[in-house]
Amino acid sequence: MISLLLASMMMVGLLAACGSSSSGNGEAAPGDEGKKAEEQVTVEFWTISLQPTFNDYFNKLITDYEAQNPNVKIDWKDYPYDAVLNKLMTNIAGGEAPDVVNLNTELANQMGTKGALVDLNQELTAEQKAAYFPGIYSSTEMGGQAYALPWYTGLPVLFLNKDLVEKAGLNPDTPPQTKQELNEWGRQIKEKTGAYGYIFTMEARTLLEENLPFLSEDYKKATFNTPEVEEYVNENLQLLNDGVIPKDIINYDKQVQYFASEQVAMSLSSSPFINKIKTAAPDVYEKMIAVPSPVGKAGIRYSNTMNLVVPAATSHKKEAVDFAVFVTNAANQLEFSKIANTLPSTVETAKDPFFSENDGTLEGVAKTVSAVSLDKAEDFYIGVESAKDVNQAVTKALQTIYLNGADVKKTLDEAEAEVNKILGD
Repeated sequence: MISLLLASMMMVGLLAACGSSSSGNGEAAPGDEGKKAEEQVTVEFWTISLQPTFNDYFNKLITDYEAQNPNVKIDWKDYPYDAVLNKLMTNIAGGEAPDVVNLNTELANQMGTKGALVDLNQELTAEQKAAYFPGIYSSTEMGGQAYALPWYTGLPVLFLNKDLVEKAGLNPDTPPQTKQELNEWGRQIKEKTGAYGYIFTMEARTLLEENLPFLSEDYKKATFNTPEVEEYVNENLQLLNDGVIPKDIINYDKQVQYFASEQVAMSLSSSPFINKIKTAAPDVYEKMIAVPSPVGKAGIRYSNTMNLVVPAATSHKKEAVDFAVFVTNAANQLEFSKIANTLPSTVETAKDPFFSENDGTLEGVAKTVSAVSLDKAEDFYIGVESAKDVNQAVTKALQTIYLNGADVKKTLDEAEAEVNKILGD
């Protein structure tokens, strides 16, 4: 699910010169001695875990781009997610950083705050920027600067066990649209069936989803230690204590196990969850339906977006930005979505019938119900270099309360002190 990827985000700064190569002898071209041959440029392009599954797509995309830009050669390299950080650090140290890099939102923002990335607000036209969903584009926009072009994304879906929902006297055709309604459904499911209502996310981002205070506007001070947050946490504790939501579901496999064994009726997750249930419990898969995820008081749905960034030190900024725009344009995102089962970050792409029509299968419905939420999508991020540490500190505090029954006020006090220390370092 999306929370897993968010939890795995890494921190690093990109503070080195680009290692792209260029050639061109500078001599007059044959038959045109008054002009110099156009400089040949190699743009090094890094992606994360996309080879070999999508080789055909990227090979064609690169061939098309090079045909349109004969002076540019694209050198595509792909690395496993867990290896990207070390590889990037090694190349940085050796002065050979790539030109265009595929990064998640949190890492892109952290690198951007160090001045390591090109400000795309300065490079793109108003029309080019308007091509992307505003909430997703602005997720890497801070202080008037935009650090990344959003690429492919994903949004959570609420999966229901139709049998359990109906057994509880609820209508799956009118599913919960808000977190408050989700809680009400969960209580009724518990009361009528004995099953847990839904699987709960114990992460820092839940505070922002409910429009609760988190950090000061200048990101220099924790602001989440308030009576409002304390009340929200206590409400969730009551749901846990009443058996509306299970406690031991931090592990993704455990969440799959609960849903597959029909111990829980609802789960907020993403498309890969479908295959997990289909494999583990084909009979439960037949009972599953997908509906849009409920929203909290902030009215947003947190997406999980992969982006393209351009290192500020690149010697081929124009070509790198142009290629990044090409990769993320509406037509190319549509083709990628069709083969990768991802959602696009571009407004025009999402208008295609591919995202509004489906074959009636669970997979098809999950795609369409998530696509309709793109206009409410934002990526979760904290605009500081120490974002990962802040996120972990608050998440750990919430989990300590929810799982271990720790005193709410005391734990929030301790988390506030820890976050302020992190922000002050």
